[in-house]
Amino acid sequence: MLRLTTTWIRRNLVVIAGLLTLAYLVLPNIIVMVFSFNKPAGRFNYSWREFSTEAWKDPCGVADMCDSLSLSLWIALWATIGATLLGSMIAFALVRYRFRARGAINSLIFLPMAMPEVVMAASLLTLFLNLGAELGPTTILIAHTMFCLSFVVVAVKARVMSMDPRLEEAAKDLYAGPVQTFLRVTLPIAAPGIAAGAMLAFALSFDDFIITNFNSGNTVTFPMFVWGSAQRGTPVQINVIGTAMFALAVVVVVAGQIISGRRRKSALPK
Repeated sequence: MLRLTTTWIRRNLVVIAGLLTLAYLVLPNIIVMVFSFNKPAGRFNYSWREFSTEAWKDPCGVADMCDSLSLSLWIALWATIGATLLGSMIAFALVRYRFRARGAINSLIFLPMAMPEVVMAASLLTLFLNLGAELGPTTILIAHTMFCLSFVVVAVKARVMSMDPRLEEAAKDLYAGPVQTFLRVTLPIAAPGIAAGAMLAFALSFDDFIITNFNSGNTVTFPMFVWGSAQRGTPVQINVIGTAMFALAVVVVVAGQIISGRRRKSALPK
């Protein structure tokens, strides 16, 4: 029996390690989800007391929380659009064209990803102050777009590099113009990489605290609201918003996998 158990563990060691790692990553989200149904005795929602759905019935019951949430969503949306458009164009340029500064740009793209956030935040603050810009939502949006740009470039670049150029050549042989080739062939193939970069940019922008804290002025985003609330007491509504965002992310990922699986099945010969 012991030998059979040992053999089974050896054969499934990678699967077991993967499941344990996944459980370790998901555990904080489960705790947030559980405590969103808690009714704490005091200001801090750190210990379980009583099951309640009051926070779910009134998620905006805490003053200024939903305002900061809507601001974070607005900034994340526009930062994602800007970073995705610029990052996709940069990725295509780096893969498809040869120019003198290509190697240097490839190296510079990784600097924001490798650089500590506090260094980038301080650098952006210095830039804004030297330009005389007023700190607020606009400076946060510019900072988030610059921060997310590198992640979009890397995601899209990996997808573009894996594309078969013969597909575009075949479209040209069939008398498709440059715009038609891009819309009908290139863009659909690159779409998964662009979507992955966009989702990563949105998550990074919505979740960012360090860069936002340096360049926000008197503006309060949702991460800054959570940080400030932790000093005075953590309302249950924060867990409600966190649970809703986590559930939304899971739905988007699962829907993407289902759509991708259906496309693969429809592409198979019958």
